[in-house]
Amino acid sequence: MTPLFDAHNHLHDERLLHRLPELLPAMREARIGHCIVNGTCQDDWPRVISLARRYPDLVQPSLGLHPWKIEGRSPDWLEKLKCTLAQHSGTIFLGECGLDRWMKEPHFEEQREIFTLQLNLAAEHNLPLSIHCLQAWGPLMEILRTSKCPARGFLLHSYGGSGELVPALASLGARFSFSGYFLQEHKEKVRAAFRKVPPDRLLVETDAPDMLPPDRHQEHLLRDHEGQPLNHPANLPQIVSGLAHVLGQAESDLRVLLADNFRRFFGLETL
Repeated sequence: MTPLFDAHNHLHDERLLHRLPELLPAMREARIGHCIVNGTCQDDWPRVISLARRYPDLVQPSLGLHPWKIEGRSPDWLEKLKCTLAQHSGTIFLGECGLDRWMKEPHFEEQREIFTLQLNLAAEHNLPLSIHCLQAWGPLMEILRTSKCPARGFLLHSYGGSGELVPALASLGARFSFSGYFLQEHKEKVRAAFRKVPPDRLLVETDAPDMLPPDRHQEHLLRDHEGQPLNHPANLPQIVSGLAHVLGQAESDLRVLLADNFRRFFGLETL
């Protein structure tokens, strides 16, 4: 059976990190071949790099400054990010970064500046870029249209925009990643948008430990120390099965398509 590839998760998250000895065997049993682990702030970056060193056959590191984390940045955050990328020369990707007007006190002009700096850096080195966007599609489109983007394109992780935006975003280089949360009954508009995504632009993710799928798509149950449910990173096969149903495709065919898209976009053809 074709292996699966997780386009976006957070295995370095403290809610998962101490449980990796039990999580990783389940991921391997689920035939998850590789995953992109996304740092969101400076404190995350060393943990993500350490994970990639410990599990090079599974973890591909990606580092960024998320809009939720901009207030904690150091004055030289960009130089530190540039230095880290230079030290690892093409083996570290960019993101998670982006724009968010859903959050309380968004400091949106700062968000725009910080996201644009990371977009420029991804374009300069033609690195895969993972973009977060909530309630900010107009500003994101403006930035993408007026800035240089990576020649390889960029990933809209857990894409929650409308179907009407898909052609315009695709023309700018977008890839669209589906997460299990969108299998919730009330997310039909998002599922309809994914039916409009060009097949060669489609990816899938867990966003573990967040974006929990509905119960019927959770083979692996996981809870934090307070008993709250978390998204297990080995739930990816159930998410792919749900997406196949959404698209009206055979799961075996979708697995092949997703694997090809992952390898091509991230430049990991040898996986």
